[in-house]
Amino acid sequence: MLRMDPFLTETPTSVDEAVALLAAHQAAGRSTKVIAGGTDVVPNLKHGLFDPEVIVHIGRVPGLKGVVDDGGHLLIGALTTLHDLSVHPLVQQHASGLARAASLVAGPQLRRMGTLGGNLALDTRCLFYNQTYFWREALGFCLKKDGSLCHVVAGGKKCVAAASNDTATMLLCLDAEVVLQAPTGRRTMKLEDFYVANGIKNTVLEAVDLLVQVRVPKAASRRFEGYAKLRHRNAIDYPLLSVGLRVDVDGGVVSAMRCVVSALQARPHKLPCDAWIGRAFEHRQERQDVVDGLKQLAFAKCVPVKNLADDVVWRREMVRVLVQRAFDEAIGEAS
Repeated sequence: MLRMDPFLTETPTSVDEAVALLAAHQAAGRSTKVIAGGTDVVPNLKHGLFDPEVIVHIGRVPGLKGVVDDGGHLLIGALTTLHDLSVHPLVQQHASGLARAASLVAGPQLRRMGTLGGNLALDTRCLFYNQTYFWREALGFCLKKDGSLCHVVAGGKKCVAAASNDTATMLLCLDAEVVLQAPTGRRTMKLEDFYVANGIKNTVLEAVDLLVQVRVPKAASRRFEGYAKLRHRNAIDYPLLSVGLRVDVDGGVVSAMRCVVSALQARPHKLPCDAWIGRAFEHRQERQDVVDGLKQLAFAKCVPVKNLADDVVWRREMVRVLVQRAFDEAIGEAS
């Protein structure tokens, strides 16, 4: 049986109280961990991947759930569950790719507990990290936890554990922003700036920060969105690869385009898509010409490493397949 080390639990009832508690424990030199649904944090606690002295449970904080349309954005509370996100009519209408991505996280029981904020702040994963303490100890631990070497990249000084958060892949396509609250007040940043290229700590979240909201700009023109995920089983499993795609069309031509590939490295990889701005996107062959070029670009730019439990050559070959699947999903031709 896997057991957790003892810790103090705090249950704030407001955002201000939660942030104040984080700041107070930080000032006292105590390590903290924020938990909401707990679908990822609790297993990691049992594996000894985290060893906080204090758990701050924010599941009872009001005002952090739900989706609101403010005219130009969808404002999504960080405690909105992945299930609610996947079925919410506003999300399905204005961010269908995000609804699709949320619907593919884990299984139905976990989606009813897991939250958007938790998924965005998800810890990175690696074949040599997501194991029991005894398994990791036998290898001498690793760069990400308790050790000083990387088992994936010989001599590596930067952790390459993979980002595995489905919603982040799609939200990056949608130019989303996140709202963080700290003792000094709230700040808003692009989701792209929220992630850094180091698997040990792949977000800019500090110990006193709380992710409270996600802002998704609404489309100003016709928009096509698609999300595709590669995994061993079509439920429960984390992605071996994920692709998000968004194409905005104005006057029959591409006015904006985003493609993000994830589960390759510590942060989702945003492909350069400016070459397709102005390309015709009205007829089926015109659309396929665009995606064929994108597939070749994705294959050239996306090179997996052996940080997940499957063949890297196969994962790379599947990049082109998943770009096509995301495209088919976007234009309504997915099988």
